[in-house]
Amino acid sequence: MKGISFNTWVYSSFPTWVPSYPLDEVIRRLSRMGYDAIEIGCASPHAWPDYVSAERRKEIAKCLREHNLAVSSMLPAPGGGPGNNPSSPLKEEREFTIKHYKDIVRLASDWECPTVMWIAGWVVYGMKQTDAWNYSVEALTEVARYAKELGVTLVVEPTPTDSNLVETADDALIMSEQSGESNVKVMFDTFHALYRNEVPSDYVYRMKDKLGHVHISDIDRLPPGQGTCNFDSTLKALKEIDYKGYLAMEVGFHTRKADPDWYAQTSIDYLKQKITEIGWKQPLAR
Repeated sequence: MKGISFNTWVYSSFPTWVPSYPLDEVIRRLSRMGYDAIEIGCASPHAWPDYVSAERRKEIAKCLREHNLAVSSMLPAPGGGPGNNPSSPLKEEREFTIKHYKDIVRLASDWECPTVMWIAGWVVYGMKQTDAWNYSVEALTEVARYAKELGVTLVVEPTPTDSNLVETADDALIMSEQSGESNVKVMFDTFHALYRNEVPSDYVYRMKDKLGHVHISDIDRLPPGQGTCNFDSTLKALKEIDYKGYLAMEVGFHTRKADPDWYAQTSIDYLKQKITEIGWKQPLAR
């Protein structure tokens, strides 16, 4: 395992209007808490590519180095603005989304981030499921070829809670394979697996060799250990398959009641304890 990371949604104003903090401040806080990395949500105010100038990119890169924090991954905002649906029936939206993803890949490269998530999109009323699927695969393939030149991997995420195209582990694996690109892998979020009343550890074994990234979240986007998810089995499964990616907390952004620091600190405290209990080799000290 590379280390423990934390997603910035709960520290921003996307997708719920929650207390919002500058990205520099979030980097400082997560570093103090002992995180190895940060997962940056690509929305305003943190990392909507069109708003991040060349100078600002350098400032953030410097801040990351000063606080010894890696960028584990970057997560495109699935909606907002003109919309980001690679399976849209609107040709203009599909073209914009492809450009937007390429911009995020470039930003990821600037911050030495190895992984960008692929949110496959959603089927709009009146579309055939197969048409939506094929549009997403075509877009994924084009973006992946661009990303390969920059050393960035795309990971397809099943998101049944939020969309209706890629909903299961098998959906993600099939789309990854159909892209035909070696830098396309898969990921899963324990929250989405729980939404489908599935066992998160089953996702680990099903994805196995193609598993490039993992989101950790309990029910209702609570920190791990605050709900009903069996993280013992999930972490043991990850250890068993010799998972070499990051564990990224994606929690707390569903409600304006969220206290971001509580979510971040509670998550890392619990996860470090569990990792020690199962004897999983922890990352090297930062």
